[in-house]
Amino acid sequence: MKNLLFLLLILFSAAALAQSSEAPLPNVPTLIQQVQEHQRKLDQVRENYTYHETAVTNELDRNGKIKKTESEEIEVFFVNTHEVHRKIRKNGKELSPDDQKKEQERVQKEVEKALKTPPGQTTDKHEVSISRMLQIMKVSNPRREQMDGRSVITFDFEGDPHAKAQGDEAVLKKISGTIWIDEKDREVRRLTARFDDNFHLGFGLFSIGKGSNLTFDQKLVNEELWLPTSAQIHIVAHAIGVIGWRGDIAITDNDYQKFHADAAQQPGATVVNSDGPPH
Repeated sequence: MKNLLFLLLILFSAAALAQSSEAPLPNVPTLIQQVQEHQRKLDQVRENYTYHETAVTNELDRNGKIKKTESEEIEVFFVNTHEVHRKIRKNGKELSPDDQKKEQERVQKEVEKALKTPPGQTTDKHEVSISRMLQIMKVSNPRREQMDGRSVITFDFEGDPHAKAQGDEAVLKKISGTIWIDEKDREVRRLTARFDDNFHLGFGLFSIGKGSNLTFDQKLVNEELWLPTSAQIHIVAHAIGVIGWRGDIAITDNDYQKFHADAAQQPGATVVNSDGPPH
């Protein structure tokens, strides 16, 4: 009897799994709209978090060998749903008192701008929303995959050469890539993008070269909020009077901490690690 029950359990589980895998894929534009709506709901939760980000930049020669390495560490926090960065170290060293003062003044201006900018609107005129991106990109090959033991909806995208674009939006016509969206939480789990052609900026004085690419990852923190974990960027750039610049940038995000409920949302406020005591 036990063997029969065990066999029935296996068959039932297999059937349930097959039924799940055959579930219809969501419409991509609808999926992206759900991602944006879900993010707006979590914006207030984001206000309670801060995390540490380290960016290591390796300047490369034309043969791909490292010529120079620089690093920068920042604190990331959120004001009125907008992301604000505060630099804390450069090449492993604390900022000088003079640089700290300049950085604090710059951050204060960013905070004031964030407070004046309504939630959902960008504080950066060069930023392009995901919904606007989809109007310029063509999507294809939607599919269901597994990542970290979770179901993700994956689709490819590429620039539509016939789409109308203004200003910096035109860069989207030059890139292609893939997006992985967590099916349960409707959050971007991973994004990869690459330049398929050169893109000129500043009246042609500067350009990002074909072959430049990036990979961006996020994860679920404390079972309540998705935050960045890492990014890898390869840049080929050209400028008037400069032969060319090549570099690899590795970004690592960690030390996710949560503000005390009564803490002011500003740099330097007391925070508490969700896995340990205040510090």
